[in-house]
Amino acid sequence: MKGKVYLVGSGVSNLDYLTIRGQWLLSQADILVYDALVDLKFLDLVPENCLKLNVGKRGGLPSTPQDTINNLLINYCLQGKIVVRLKSGDPLIFGRANEEIKALIKAGCDYELVPGISSALAAPLLAGIPLTDKLLSRCFVVITGHEPNLLNWDALAKIDTLVILMGTKTLGEIINNLLENGRSPDEPIAIIRNGGSPKQNVWIGTLKTIIDQVSGISLSPAIIVIGKVVNLRNMSSSSDLPLKGKTVLITRAAEQSSQFSVMLQQQGATTIEMPALEILPPSNWEALDKAIQELYSFNWLILTSANGVQFFFERLKKLGKDSRALGGIKIAVVGKKTASFLQNHGLTPDFIPPNFVADSLVENFPEILNHQKILFPRVETGGREILVQELQKQGAEVIEVAAYQSGCPQKINPDAWEAIQQKQVDIITFASSKTVQNFHELLKQEINSNSELNMLSLLEDVCLASIGPQTSKTCHKILGRVDIEAKEYTLEGLIDAIINYR
Repeated sequence: MKGKVYLVGSGVSNLDYLTIRGQWLLSQADILVYDALVDLKFLDLVPENCLKLNVGKRGGLPSTPQDTINNLLINYCLQGKIVVRLKSGDPLIFGRANEEIKALIKAGCDYELVPGISSALAAPLLAGIPLTDKLLSRCFVVITGHEPNLLNWDALAKIDTLVILMGTKTLGEIINNLLENGRSPDEPIAIIRNGGSPKQNVWIGTLKTIIDQVSGISLSPAIIVIGKVVNLRNMSSSSDLPLKGKTVLITRAAEQSSQFSVMLQQQGATTIEMPALEILPPSNWEALDKAIQELYSFNWLILTSANGVQFFFERLKKLGKDSRALGGIKIAVVGKKTASFLQNHGLTPDFIPPNFVADSLVENFPEILNHQKILFPRVETGGREILVQELQKQGAEVIEVAAYQSGCPQKINPDAWEAIQQKQVDIITFASSKTVQNFHELLKQEINSNSELNMLSLLEDVCLASIGPQTSKTCHKILGRVDIEAKEYTLEGLIDAIINYR
């Protein structure tokens, strides 16, 4: 089997701007070799059994030698593997791709280049700065600030707009060279740190003032834009999206947060995903397997979550069955999303309670519950007991089986923790009581290791948004308050509530 190496540009630090070709290649990768500036969300796109190797290089930090990277690519390619070499930005702009390509050619390895959106182009755009303008900028140049002494500053000082990568450490030297070659001290300059990511920061000043503005601030990684177009900032960006300028922290299971994140971004929000749940198989399949073998004996199947649907049908398939095994059973689901997951398996629920909450399921059940035999695949521990109790009060026989279990991640997402500490979060969303509990636990772990921090001060200026009454109750109990509660207990309803509150 012949292997191949794909040198893929990841673009800026935002999954939204990855090319379709790049996304497809990641889904096929046997080996992923990635850079330091690649967003870790990209790692979720590779197959579960893909080997992931971080070979990132950052100035002043321990780095993987280039020869080692070359050998990794060659060795895995010669083993017949599909190797994706994921590089930040575009593979051929100020990177080491040429060295890797030469090594691959010498070793007889097949390779392909896949372009990415360079941060030199994307970061200014995402900060609302046009690089060209018919009056102010008829040309721009992209340069590296790594070794300013090697550049022709007499020529560069005459270019309308300069875009500088890797220039924050030599910013003073760059400015001095421009001033010495005739650039005005009042020339506008923008520094865009973490362009396109939830942690994006922008500093606007002039060649005369910018050094004082950013004194003592760690700027890397950043793009520097110098030219009169900086004054046009935000002329090209929309301001009518309701959540523009707001940063929303999402606390859900890692595999469930992406769709919600996209929905919020479509309303203008910047999102940070903080997994507060780990969804895993149950500790034992025995009860669920037994129930599946006896499906013919049940009148109803109740599914109250997308996780319940996913694990139930995965187990059904594992046991050699499919949706036809449910032909004689009626299905009740709680929530639109659960219904949508069920429809992915070719089935339409027979009953969805109003308000999309479990409490209304018993009250509005379409049949007399007495003598009904109900199968209820659910979370192994920590689920709400009231539904089962109310069903049993009405005379139903309820068989509860563990379909999955949920737990708290061991550590908080570093990006989320940094954003909370830096007061960069405006809204925190909670889609279940467990996310509230686990969020509190994760924060408490960090606070206990830093005596200068406390929960109240960290969250005092943050809006807490809940998906429904039970989640709100847990917020009040654990966090002391809730600011927003969805009227319709869905993700769409939660977004509507946030927009109305804003």
